Amino acid sequence: MAVTNTPTRLKEAFAEAGVTGRLHALDIDSGAELGTGADHPVVTASVHKLCVLITLYEQAAAGLLDLTEQVECPPDGRASGPTGLSAMLDPVRMSLRDAAYLMIAVSDNTAAELCLSRVGLDAVNATTARLGLTRTRALHTFRAMFESMREDAGPGGAQALTDPYVIARLRALDPARSNHSTARDMTRLLRALWRDEACTPEHGAAMRRVLGLQVWPHRLAAGFPFDDVHVAGKTGSLPTLRNEVGVVEYPDGGRYAVAVFTRAARTAATLPPADAVIGTTARIAVEALRAGA
Repeated sequence: MAVTNTPTRLKEAFAEAGVTGRLHALDIDSGAELGTGADHPVVTASVHKLCVLITLYEQAAAGLLDLTEQVECPPDGRASGPTGLSAMLDPVRMSLRDAAYLMIAVSDNTAAELCLSRVGLDAVNATTARLGLTRTRALHTFRAMFESMREDAGPGGAQALTDPYVIARLRALDPARSNHSTARDMTRLLRALWRDEACTPEHGAAMRRVLGLQVWPHRLAAGFPFDDVHVAGKTGSLPTLRNEVGVVEYPDGGRYAVAVFTRAARTAATLPPADAVIGTTARIAVEALRAGA
């Protein structure tokens, strides 16, 4: 009975929060699944950094690069962003694996560009294709995405991004013209990572550790405020878009991959209900799976 009612409960929760939501939840071990709009194309935004992370570690496992390799990051030409290297003012030198940590833990756009420039966009798409993610594709770098937003916003700049007419013309918000995936593809990716099918066990453990260090607790993790439940994931945000994909692990060994992609009707940058509904719907879905979905 819980399984039958769950999609309705999910849709009601999204509607109450003022967002359109796409969700897929997957029991990593049994394969049981449920969702709503799970195959609808969505803009991934910074969630696509997870694909970059796996590609980076996959190439390291193949001997194509060394994760301790040092990379230089001068102040000029950094990608836009409020965190990490993007917000720093001085030259930085660090290893690829430390750049990967910043890319995931604080969603540092410049760190993501460092990792992506090392592996290449084609390699990222080759990795997702290898893993069977037929509806996932990177069309541009993160720097290019923000450049397109500046172009589309026009002379009004960042302030124009609260204008619904400006929002409607942003290429970055169109799955056909931006990095995209589906909720189902993302849970499939997470399942492969947690089952050591995406990479070697050693490199898989390193990636799972980094995902567990993400600092944002206000979306997926907010739905599981328990000391003995561990949440690891990656957020993604653009105007009106709030996303997160991750894995919820219970002390009894239960492991559940969840992907939630939302788009708000309102253009305000701060919408607590739109953030909170990610955790709310994830918990509804996981509890339904644990009840026998």
